[in-house]
Amino acid sequence: MNLRAEAVDALQTRLGHRFADPALLERALTHASAGQTVDRVRHNERLEFLGDRVLGVCIAEALLERYPTAAEGDLSKRLNVLVSGATCAAVARALGVGPALRMAGGETRNGLRDNDTVLGDACEGLIAAVYLDAGLERTAGIVRALWAEAMARLDSAGVLNPKSQLQEWAAAKKRGAPAYKVLGRTGPDHAPEFTVAVEVSGLAVATAIGGSRQAAETAAALALILREGITE
Repeated sequence: MNLRAEAVDALQTRLGHRFADPALLERALTHASAGQTVDRVRHNERLEFLGDRVLGVCIAEALLERYPTAAEGDLSKRLNVLVSGATCAAVARALGVGPALRMAGGETRNGLRDNDTVLGDACEGLIAAVYLDAGLERTAGIVRALWAEAMARLDSAGVLNPKSQLQEWAAAKKRGAPAYKVLGRTGPDHAPEFTVAVEVSGLAVATAIGGSRQAAETAAALALILREGITE
């Protein structure tokens, strides 16, 4: 068994699901860089589209049960954090998705196996693959198990405002204020995408994408918080 096959096997063990249709799992783990060239396996972008919606339903239902008296606004804030790319990337890392990904060799050298966007997209693709393989009830149970730690952390209200939490943590650690920098802007005027980096002294830079500069800054702060295990 080669290293990637071992990683895929270990991922299924951590996921708690063995695929009846292994082709679904393979597609979920295939990055676009390899999807058009390797054994005609389609890449995971279409599964990512479906997985985003399935994940939203599973998390929304779990939140309604966990917070029976919460207002819609509070539930929406929690939902946004839990389905964010940063949270999906953190779940993917815990599952060991990176080593199991199928991608062009050059992309591996470029560090994409540990890229938040790539991992988050693969995580959503994986959720869709489970849904297609085993149905919604099974998927909901797996999502609740995988997101249990993130949900527990949301009981600390600071995570609902990642920029404030990061700023307060940095000040307490005497690291200075977080610095945000726009790395790029793409897309049409009616649907722009901003890529933003956040830097805190002594920590590696975290980047994220959002539909506005503010959204991207919030996502970058959350990515850093989740990566470093920052708590209040």
